[in-house]
Parts: sequence; C-alpha cells; structure tokens
Amino acid sequence: MFVDLVEVSVRGGDGGHGEVAFRREKFVPRGGPSGGDGGNGGNVIAVADRTLTTLTDFRYKKHLRAKNGARGGASKMTGAEGEDLVVRVPVGTIVKDAETGEVVADLVVDGQRVFLARGGAGGRGNARFATSVRRAPRFAEKGEPGEERRLTLELRLLADVGLIGYPNAGKSTLLSKISSARPRIADYPFTTLSPVLGVVEGADMSFVVADIPGLIEGAADGVGLGHEFLRHVMRTRILVHVVDVSEESGRDPLEDYRTIRRELELYHPDLPLKPEIVAANKVDMPGTRERAKGLSEALGKEDVAVWHISALTGEGVKELLYAVVDSLSKTAVDEVEALPQDYQGRQAQRGARLRDATVERDGDEYVISGEGVERLCQMTDMNNLEAYRRFWAMLAKAGIVDELRKAGAVEGDIVRIGDIEIEYGEAHFWTR
Repeated sequence: MFVDLVEVSVRGGDGGHGEVAFRREKFVPRGGPSGGDGGNGGNVIAVADRTLTTLTDFRYKKHLRAKNGARGGASKMTGAEGEDLVVRVPVGTIVKDAETGEVVADLVVDGQRVFLARGGAGGRGNARFATSVRRAPRFAEKGEPGEERRLTLELRLLADVGLIGYPNAGKSTLLSKISSARPRIADYPFTTLSPVLGVVEGADMSFVVADIPGLIEGAADGVGLGHEFLRHVMRTRILVHVVDVSEESGRDPLEDYRTIRRELELYHPDLPLKPEIVAANKVDMPGTRERAKGLSEALGKEDVAVWHISALTGEGVKELLYAVVDSLSKTAVDEVEALPQDYQGRQAQRGARLRDATVERDGDEYVISGEGVERLCQMTDMNNLEAYRRFWAMLAKAGIVDELRKAGAVEGDIVRIGDIEIEYGEAHFWTR
C-alpha cells in the first residue's frame, strides 16, 4: 500500500535521575556525597533510506519513543544512556510540526539524519552540589523529560521527470516502454492509484521518471485523486505532459492540456513555471495524426513544442527521450532549502539562561516562562526541602524573585512554571 502522508507523536527518552548517596568506607568515617549523574535519554532520529518508497510502516506505528536514561549510582557512577530510536523514512520525506505546519527537516539525501525529538539530560547526583559551605547535600536533580511533539511526515517522491496528464492518456504505458517499471495498465480511467517510479537507462541517458496519477479538472480542489499526488510534482525538475489525441477519448486534446495546466497553477503557482515537454500520444490510431497536428499548431503559437508519439508501438518515443535529456541538461537541480537538520545539543540546552525568563500575572496566579527556568523546574525535586530551597535561591539570584515581587506576589500565592504549580514562600529561601 502506498502511503505518503502520516501524523506521528515522537518523544525522546527521559533523563535518568541523579542519585543521593554517601561514601561508606571502613576507614572514611565521614565520607562525603558520592551520588552519580543519571544517564541521558535517547533521541528519536529519522534516517533517509533510498530503498523505501512509502510511509506505510507509520500507519500502524504512530507513537515513537526512545529509551529512558538510567538512574545514577553510588560511588559517582553515571547511569547508562537511553538507546536512540532510529526510524527509517523514504528519501524525499518532509517533516513538519503538526500544530504549526513549520518545516522541521527535509530529508533529500540517502543516509541523511535528523533529530525528531531530543532525549532529556540526566540529572546531576548530589556529589555535584557539594561546596565548602554545603558539604553534605541531600538532594539531586531529577532527569529532564524528553522532548515531545506531534509531527507530520509528508513524502514527496524525488524524480527528474514527472509524467502528467488525464487518466488513460497513456502515461503508464509510456513509463513501461522507457523503463523497467511495470505499472498496472488497463483501458479505463484511474488504473494507476499511486505514483510509480521508473528509471530510464541508456548509453547516454539516465534519469528517474514518476507517473503522477489522478489529474482531472478540479484536482487541486480534491476531485479525483490529483490532490493526493500533486505534491509529488513539486519535486520533479521537468514535466512531460502526455495528451491523448485519439478520437476515442471523446475529449478535445487542447482543452485537456489547458485544464491540467490550470490545475497545476491552482495547486502551486510555481508548477507551471517548470520546463515542460508535451507528448501527443496514440498517433498510431486512425485519424489521430491530424488531431496531433492541430495540437502542435495551437501550442506552437505559445512556443510550446509537441512531440508525436505512440507509447504502445514506440513510435517517436526515442526522439521524446532525447528531448527530455536535452531539457534536463539545461535545468539545474533545485537547491534544497536550508532547513534545520540538527539540534543544538544538551550543553546548549543546559546553558539556557534563567535571566531570560518573563513573569506575568494571570488572575490569581503568577506565570514564569522561559526555557531555562522551565528546565530547572522540571529537574528539581520539589518534595525535597534542600532542592526546593536551592530552586528558589537560583530564581532569586537571576532576579526572577524581584520580578515576582514587583508583579505583586506575596506569601502563599501560586506560581506556575510550565505544567508545574508551586507555592511562593520566601521563608524557604536560602540566603547564602
């Protein structure tokens, strides 16, 4: 089954909690803290794989989560890191944020890797918090939760040439004639229900052709199957527009041509700007050569060249291929838009500054927002008094407590940071 659009939820593994431990050695009666750090959570990573042609696997696997990091141990032992979850997607897959539609990554090269969701950093053990003043800290950091998001995976097949035209115009027959692809062929519309790729190889030519099915009037608005597959035309370098010039079609070839052109423009204004070669097909049938000539004369006035072919018998196909090769040689490969292909890493995340936080009043509550403060809150054990005091001491040092006071916060007020609510209480602040 061909699937080219899916929505998935991804989550990086949670970081392991830091450990609270103390040295208990025979000849060290007052051993210091020895709790180790938790391991980092695993990442969810997508890898482009040219052997894949569909997103079918994700129809049944919509929740992707990497492994959590392990808790830290005694003797300053760091917990094991969570295993990354590597998912393989076809080359040409675009990753978008499901809520905003923002493009996260564009995988266009075989083997290309992108991080879909980063794992949380492991929490630091109590050995990390020992100072000359605080020699026996009885708290550690919690592991950071892994990044969680909903993503849309959209496949746009990568091909040099896109075969477009009305159903039953002969696109599949042409593809089977010029490549080893064997699409389903029958004498009725919509025989091809999904795009088909074929590779054309010869002594002096090699390129990939995609048969784009389902284009009829109204395709850009969802009529027929065109709306589902027009996205694949976007990736092609040139278009070969196959027009049925036989009388059996019961349609006007010129009107068919103009209809498809209108649908391309309605879908995306850049599509009609792609180089185009028109192939008047089925010239082997009686009475078709005059119709093909009429199409050539009409489009010739618009500087559009028309090649007369029979995909069934092979007449004119060789000449058409040479025209395709010539057009490809004059058409540069589209440069891939510069998109984020990696994330900044855990160290950059740890460096998010508390001072960048903002304080706002929301009814009877006070909301503190900012990447750094939200991260600190997630990794603080609020049930541990020492950890709780340290948390408020850090907010005070960053000037956030002063901002709360200016906003009107008093003892007992609720402060919300992300999804966590805590009570404002200056009696618990550390002063040193």
